[in-house]
Amino acid sequence: MFEYINIFLKSMFIDNMVFAYFLGMCSYLAVSKKVSTAIGLGIAVTFVLVISAPLNYLIYKYVLEAGALGWLDPSLKDMDLSFLNLIIFIAVVATLVQLVEMIVEKFSPSLYNSLGIFLPLIAVNCAILGGSLFMQLRVDTGTYQNIGHVTTFALSSGIGWLIAIVALAAIREKMEYSNVLAPLRGLGITFILTGLMAVGFMSFGGIDLNALNKKPEAKVETPAPAAVETPAVDSVQVAVDSVKVDSTQVVK
Repeated sequence: MFEYINIFLKSMFIDNMVFAYFLGMCSYLAVSKKVSTAIGLGIAVTFVLVISAPLNYLIYKYVLEAGALGWLDPSLKDMDLSFLNLIIFIAVVATLVQLVEMIVEKFSPSLYNSLGIFLPLIAVNCAILGGSLFMQLRVDTGTYQNIGHVTTFALSSGIGWLIAIVALAAIREKMEYSNVLAPLRGLGITFILTGLMAVGFMSFGGIDLNALNKKPEAKVETPAPAAVETPAVDSVQVAVDSVKVDSTQVVK
């Protein structure tokens, strides 16, 4: 349980797609003018990430990885199709984006019109592709060991991207009533805000998430020191003979 919490928090705050890796900046900067539009795009990106990363994980583990086709035929045990990773991952993401585009156009035409060209551009959003490539890297290194880890990573990464774009959209809406210097209006002040937000998110890097996995140490009670019985010593009466010292008279 703690490992899922670790992955969730780390992917959302410490390894945020926008503030840690600056992925998906094109749509992040272009569609962050209104909060409503930013929420719609953020949900769409999260949905595509949650579906594409686990699906690409299954394809990689059972088709593309070296020796993955051994379950199909023992003679294919030595086949390595990992060179097709990038092409297959992009194809899966593009297919899911087309599905999302049709759903948004059907149920929310206003959101579809406000997102414009940036909705189909999710297919080439480097945050989406980066999620699948990070997944492959961490599966190879043993960080993610099952589909549950990958799904948790995808969900938290999508939510992290959603938080980033909604936060920037909220600030930019307030900035419309601010007196920004003319040379910085538009993308200039937006880049500065993004940099400041990234610096703020860097503070999460100081959190020790491994502490969640540590079990509290059992208190070891040290036994009380055994009482040492001192042998009774009889009082020894020492007879001191009185020494009579003759007084010496000093005659001056």
